[in-house]
Amino acid sequence: MNLANRITLVRIFLVPIMTFFLLIKLDVSPLTIGDYSISYNQVFALLLFIIAASTDGLDGYIARKHKIVTNLGKLLDPLADKLLVAAVLISLVEMGKLDAWVAIVIISREWAVTGLRQVALLEGAVLAASKWGKWKTAIQIAMIIVLLLNNFPFIYVHFPLDTIAVWAAAAITVYSGVDYFIKNKNLIPLSDPPAGEGKKGRPGA
Repeated sequence: MNLANRITLVRIFLVPIMTFFLLIKLDVSPLTIGDYSISYNQVFALLLFIIAASTDGLDGYIARKHKIVTNLGKLLDPLADKLLVAAVLISLVEMGKLDAWVAIVIISREWAVTGLRQVALLEGAVLAASKWGKWKTAIQIAMIIVLLLNNFPFIYVHFPLDTIAVWAAAAITVYSGVDYFIKNKNLIPLSDPPAGEGKKGRPGA
């Protein structure tokens, strides 16, 4: 396994550790700056999330620079992103920082695209992430960071960046999902093949 794929695996292994810090309650006073406060476990989780999210660009850069892009990497990379984002979204819902419908929309889109990738794999093709998919990931990461920071420092000027980020992430998630399915609609069978006819019309294939 090459270096890029190992970095992707590290991102996956960080997910349960980060989730643990998000959901536990440390019996210590929160970090306080004036009227602003944030729990230490939330700070630890945020740092782990930033580290994990930053490896997304790193593994891709290494794979392209050293020309070690593999089918395994193309599958692992988006899977790691989905696990990371889904774990944080569910945790944020549990913490009361995110409406459940937003998490449902985002996670549903992610696994729908994963299903399409599996269909492509059965057809002998591997679908790489699209441009809109990469923008979607970036905005989702930004939204999560803002929510984990409790809208700091925008809370001091009463600017609802957290709310704006949530709506932006939901909108681009839906758009990128629709765009992905439209561009790969040829992989979606509209009808069952004739009885006795296998793949590509070859009997018994």
